[in-house]
Amino acid sequence: MKGERIILGIDPGTTIMGFGLIKVENKKMSFIQMNELQLNKYKDHYVKLKLIFERTIELIDNYHPDEIAIEAPFFGKNVQSMLKLGRAQGVAMAAGLSREVPITEYLPKKIKMAITGNGNASKEQVAKMLQSQLSIGKLPKNLDATDGLAAAVCHFYNSGKTEVGKSYTGWDAFVKQNPNKVK
Repeated sequence: MKGERIILGIDPGTTIMGFGLIKVENKKMSFIQMNELQLNKYKDHYVKLKLIFERTIELIDNYHPDEIAIEAPFFGKNVQSMLKLGRAQGVAMAAGLSREVPITEYLPKKIKMAITGNGNASKEQVAKMLQSQLSIGKLPKNLDATDGLAAAVCHFYNSGKTEVGKSYTGWDAFVKQNPNKVK
């Protein structure tokens, strides 16, 4: 593993996609930026997916991340919401895979545990811990950006550990690891 790398963290969503970037140098992380893509003004779900793909490509082309950490969808009761969230995650993953950036998925509980030590921590607790760890001035109003940043920080803490989550280095690796999902 090289001495300097950039990690892009993504919290996929069809209303707001949160993202954050950190730089890792000599096993120390530093904050680059976090933000969110506001999608609530768009009614067409396909337009939202296109915008998620384009923004993810833009982030990759501008910051050249070495790795992407993405929050895996959690299981909910609303099947339609789960389907839309899965599509948003898939589009962000496809953008990374199209640029051959390795991707690792993390469950929300694993991300919260890595940041706060509590898998049931609130968004506010995660945000405050990140603010402290990365010396971030003011937190954003919506915490989707900090959720994306949390995925990147979780990946940093789990780097070098085996069985951290599902990882894909490209389309071939994805197909090999998911033979029943791709036909």
